[in-house]
Amino acid sequence: MANYQYILTERDGNVGIVTLNRPKELNALNFQLVGELADALTEFDRDSEIRCMVITGAGEKAFAAGADIKQMSDKSPIEMMMGGFEAWQRIKQIRKPLIAAVGGYALGGGCELAMNCDMIVASENARFGQPEILLGVIPGAGGTQRLTRTIGKYLAMEMVLTGKQFTAEQMAAHGLVNQVVPKGEHLTAAVKLAKEVAERAPIAAQLAKEAVLAAFETPLEEGLALERKNFFLLFATEDMREGMQAFIEKRKANFQGR
Repeated sequence: MANYQYILTERDGNVGIVTLNRPKELNALNFQLVGELADALTEFDRDSEIRCMVITGAGEKAFAAGADIKQMSDKSPIEMMMGGFEAWQRIKQIRKPLIAAVGGYALGGGCELAMNCDMIVASENARFGQPEILLGVIPGAGGTQRLTRTIGKYLAMEMVLTGKQFTAEQMAAHGLVNQVVPKGEHLTAAVKLAKEVAERAPIAAQLAKEAVLAAFETPLEEGLALERKNFFLLFATEDMREGMQAFIEKRKANFQGR
């Protein structure tokens, strides 16, 4: 992996881990950090050894407490448009499953980054929020859209219009968080979940992710057509033969990603 200034990368078997590494700034998301994150995830996405990825934040206080306001405060609309937002699109295009391991604050862009992931594991001290309204702006990296599609109009309105923070338990109750774990155990739990995903057929996992995400963006019939296409396509893989043969023989499948 490249030498990064604002993130750390590591591997744990078939799992790639990226740590946002600006703990003194509560891992605030400046343009450079988001660009490095997109680069690292893209590299893991291309690596056949990596089957699932985890994003977490350094330190105990925050996953990411938001965007870097000092960097944005004097920007013009054009400067913002030409800035680091293309990196968010690259993160969205990652094909392999992504898990957010959230401890402490996940606010603004931090909450949006967690929602860009496919699953969220949160420490009991995690706090989620979209406080952009307190700065005179609104969420700009998917907060109004992903939040509303997940937790519904009324709670999303409350979060976006008041800027209030909500606990991991509250978010889990509304479907935004998969697991709530004791303080400090979020990364361990997320890596455990990632390893479980990594044991599954890799091509099937990617096509499953594509199909589930399509449910947010397509009419039902179009989504069902994509699901069927991906289902049929997997019958061309060696992993499908291995998986079904292992089931018949009552043994654990050994998936190769082919």
